[in-house]
Amino acid sequence: MDTLAKPTKVFSGRFDHFMILALCVVIIWMPIPLGSNRIWALAILEFTTISLGIVHLGYCLKHDSAFFRYQWQKQLLLPPGLLLIYLFLQYLNWLPGIDSVDPYQTQQQLLKTLCYSIFIFLLSQYCQHSKTLRWLFIAIILSGCLQAFYGVILNLLQLDASPILGFSDGEKARGSFVYQNHFANYLALCLSIAFGWLLSELKTTKHDQDKRAMLIGMISTLLSRKLILRLAIVLMVIGLIMSRSRMGNAGFFAALGLMSVIALFIYRRPPTLFKPLVISIFILDLIIVGSIFGIEKVKQRLAETSFASETRDNVVIDSLPIIQDNLFTGTGGGSFYTVFPQYQPQFYSGFYDHAHNEYVQFVIEYGVVMTVILGAWVLYSFWLACRTMYLRNNKLYKGIAFGCAMAIVYMLLHISVDFHLQAPANTLLFLTIITLCWSVRYLPSEPQRKARKSF
Repeated sequence: MDTLAKPTKVFSGRFDHFMILALCVVIIWMPIPLGSNRIWALAILEFTTISLGIVHLGYCLKHDSAFFRYQWQKQLLLPPGLLLIYLFLQYLNWLPGIDSVDPYQTQQQLLKTLCYSIFIFLLSQYCQHSKTLRWLFIAIILSGCLQAFYGVILNLLQLDASPILGFSDGEKARGSFVYQNHFANYLALCLSIAFGWLLSELKTTKHDQDKRAMLIGMISTLLSRKLILRLAIVLMVIGLIMSRSRMGNAGFFAALGLMSVIALFIYRRPPTLFKPLVISIFILDLIIVGSIFGIEKVKQRLAETSFASETRDNVVIDSLPIIQDNLFTGTGGGSFYTVFPQYQPQFYSGFYDHAHNEYVQFVIEYGVVMTVILGAWVLYSFWLACRTMYLRNNKLYKGIAFGCAMAIVYMLLHISVDFHLQAPANTLLFLTIITLCWSVRYLPSEPQRKARKSF
């Protein structure tokens, strides 16, 4: 399975360009209408994605083209396909034990999962070389920068309500999201891709240079497109810090540190400026920039965190009996809000329609078997990213593999205390990163000169 894939048939260049452009527009758009976490916003996202899927199907039928371009796409889509089948069985309530306590919510979850599956299929189909991948990276980073800029500006202006969406930000930056932790999670995922791309731009060759040559090299780096990527990272870090998200900030820098250590052992030829780049993130972004934009408030929130004051921990504990009663088959996709009040022993000060722990909520709704399948899919994608860093020679693919692996580590940390996979924009971006893990592992190699020229 580690052999590089070859496409079955090349599609029309113009049609490919249209599809990749449409996918990039979707990525930029999806966080803008409240993170697509409202019925009307989600309907727009679902309609657009399903329409693109129909366009692809129509093109294949008209031009007698293969529906799948690569064999590995089928393996990528196998777990989401199993989840679709399982949700359908839960909705139908035909099989004993496999049912849903809230068929309507399960139906909505089925439609969302179908939308997500179509989107990652189209990404794997049309992101087939470095040029299209770069356009995808630009869309992700541009989306993150727009969110960070919008969130930071509104927070600094201290408006009573945002001028477009009419929501109050208070002391925490939210971008166009309603929930600041979703905003922080989205920025951290975009940051991971930006850091991976910047890493791929660093030189891997080592030469005996004097201080003057090294200084000239650093100046030339500042005047190249690396500077734009570095400034984008600074902007998104500012947005992340001003979100005041505890695990959003702690998880991001923990994932960066952990993956940096792993990369030192995996990379055969690590970039010469890899260590200085990582150190600059911690010193320049976290300490210096963070001190200007309120990292002390994040530290204060972390210091004041206690299990006694966190009612979300009670939600997790009180959800455990639901798992015991529905361990293998679950209560139905999207049914947590319906089933939890039946087990809730006391009234909480807050409103909880999610478990604030995705591991717990997935086991409750889908059962332990399906949760393990999906978890293994994510971990295997992480393994593919690590294999790419170790085996491949393409600098772009290796750098993005680092960013994808870092994003997975971050997400696995952050979903232990919140419900980011219930937010469509965050979920779709994370699935995009999962798809990139497979793409950079199996896409055919390209000449470095040609790939760079196409950007």
